[in-house]
Amino acid sequence: MELSVLNIKGEDTGRKVTLSDAIFGLEPNEHAMYLDVKQYLANQRQGTHKSKERNEVAGSTKKIKKQKGTGGARAGSIKSPVFVGGGRVFGPKPRNYSFKLNKKLKRVARLSALSLLARDNRVALVESFSMEAPKAKEFRGILDNLKSTGKTLIVLPAVDKNIVLSGRNLPKVKVATVKDVNTYDLLNTEKLLLVEQSVNELENLLSAK
Repeated sequence: MELSVLNIKGEDTGRKVTLSDAIFGLEPNEHAMYLDVKQYLANQRQGTHKSKERNEVAGSTKKIKKQKGTGGARAGSIKSPVFVGGGRVFGPKPRNYSFKLNKKLKRVARLSALSLLARDNRVALVESFSMEAPKAKEFRGILDNLKSTGKTLIVLPAVDKNIVLSGRNLPKVKVATVKDVNTYDLLNTEKLLLVEQSVNELENLLSAK
């Protein structure tokens, strides 16, 4: 698959880059992508939820009424879950939601997501650029020139502080380096904007060892 390299004005530079079929031309594996996204979202959970059970609720332990003769159900503790203000039955407890996935499966998931974007013609190449200072308005103008008005993932070969800060406050825009690209971000974007030098970095990172 060949893509034209654009400049920050959205004009064709005349150069073309061939995207490797081993990275952008595979048959997407939906289950691998599902598992990788599931792990990513699970890892975002703090797992600090907690409710009090009957042994943790503050309250008297005195039997609240006599056992028999009241005409109602027997009751021993005001902390019983059947009463308002009592403990909760089987409530949430702090836990770790993370789980392990094999590196090979995670690699297949990222390759699948990249291939899916390439198949739908949602990948664009822009020549390397830099910004003298963090300017969100200027950065928004660059994206408009590149016809990236929806959710956009910009992939840089290395961290560029000014570009990262420029895009940080823009809605629907995420800036990431090649090594930080994950399946969730790839599937959660409408357009993948690759800086020219990041293509080789991406192919080196994801090529079969």
